[in-house]
Amino acid sequence: MAVTEFDVKDDDVGRRLTAEEVRRRRRRSIALGWFLFFLAVLFFVTTVVRLGGNVAGRSF
Repeated sequence: MAVTEFDVKDDDVGRRLTAEEVRRRRRRSIALGWFLFFLAVLFFVTTVVRLGGNVAGRSF
């Protein structure tokens, strides 16, 4: 019989992280956030450069 998430009581879930593990998780989360931010900026800049002056020259 498999144990599902509904079979686990709140006091049985996981283990406590050490202070070092919490610091590492936080640093990894911050690094991932910066990476995603720079990726979004890169996509935006690439889009603007590729469109160039074509956007201003459109007729509506």
